[in-house]
Amino acid sequence: MNYQKRISDNELSRKLMASGAVLIRGAKACGKTESAKQLANSVLQVDRDPNISMIFDMAPQRLLLGGTPRLIDEWQVLPKLWDYIRHEVDDRKLNGQFILTGSANPNEDAKMHSGAGRFTIVDMRTMSWQELGLSTGKVSLAELFEGKKIEIYDEPTELELIIQQIIKGGFPASMNNSVDQAIDLNRAYIALLAEVDMSKVSNVRRDPMKINSLLRSLARNTATLVENTVLEKDIRQFDNVGLSRPTIHDYLDTLNRLMIIEDQPAWNTHIRSTYSLRNSPKRHFTDVSLAVAAIGADQNALFNDLNFTGFLFESMVVHDLRVYAQAIDAKVYHYRDSTGLEVDSIVQKHNGDWSAFEIKLGTGQIDEAAANLSKFVNQLDLSKVKAPKSLNIITGTGISYTRNDGVNVISLSSLGV
Repeated sequence: MNYQKRISDNELSRKLMASGAVLIRGAKACGKTESAKQLANSVLQVDRDPNISMIFDMAPQRLLLGGTPRLIDEWQVLPKLWDYIRHEVDDRKLNGQFILTGSANPNEDAKMHSGAGRFTIVDMRTMSWQELGLSTGKVSLAELFEGKKIEIYDEPTELELIIQQIIKGGFPASMNNSVDQAIDLNRAYIALLAEVDMSKVSNVRRDPMKINSLLRSLARNTATLVENTVLEKDIRQFDNVGLSRPTIHDYLDTLNRLMIIEDQPAWNTHIRSTYSLRNSPKRHFTDVSLAVAAIGADQNALFNDLNFTGFLFESMVVHDLRVYAQAIDAKVYHYRDSTGLEVDSIVQKHNGDWSAFEIKLGTGQIDEAAANLSKFVNQLDLSKVKAPKSLNIITGTGISYTRNDGVNVISLSSLGV
């Protein structure tokens, strides 16, 4: 099977030339190993060879011998390798020596010295619409930061395809699967997460039934600012399961370590009014298909609840914005103030340049979304924060064009890096 090029590949190559070792982080099965293998000249699969621990105890340096870059796959299974790799990078004084991949951060008690000056990091996610071939990429996120107007791209996407892709998700293994095959695979992913991975990651036994209840609650509250106290009440109401706040905190921390959830932080900015900003993050699964799998939904369920499907669509778009934003050295935030004024996504570069995005499944709310963006900009203190590079509305079923008021309407099937 031919390798499907990933947007993060360029970042991996660049950082490998700049540092002695690169750490690729991402959820299990998002494609880290295959991406690393494209550049690696030797591979050590820590989680597959039962002799690795014995070799490490007797002659740890032997594990680092091999053609460079040397891929150390699932390194966190043996976290003490980190320090040996760090020392080896110091001794060799060469860039591009190691690539480390891991689907979980190491145990809390792992004594790792900082890799500063030796390691760089690449965060890898599941595949975006552009990588899957579902988006033409004609509307470039990079060009939106240059303030360019959009030519009309009359390439609307059917709601059925959008719902199918929400269900399938961006895991490479499901790329050529049918919707039913993807449902089976994603539900198995959730089952193994609850029954094995959540306990294995730190050797702490966690209750699969309670994990599933929390996952269902997170799925029901996808793309919202839901506090742990709300999750606790939601679980009790819908699942009739008692889950204490400390347990919820522990489970959420573990899900973060496994990179199953990825919260969207609030944008910290300056506003002219006396209103205050809300600092709570929005909740997202690392791939929207896991939210669908957690609640056991299918196509009919999503067609029959388009309001909920709209939240799932927002989560899928935020995922893609993160993939594209990372390629242009930017991060994705959200905005909400004490009046309830909200903007779905703010993409900001490290130099402070930013663009705002409203996300709508259909086209019926475009005028309302454009008015919301205008109201949002009027709230900002532009003497303390830069003016936006662009204001945008990402839609599922619409076409791409620039409105007379300068707001861009962008079909997800046109958006790319």
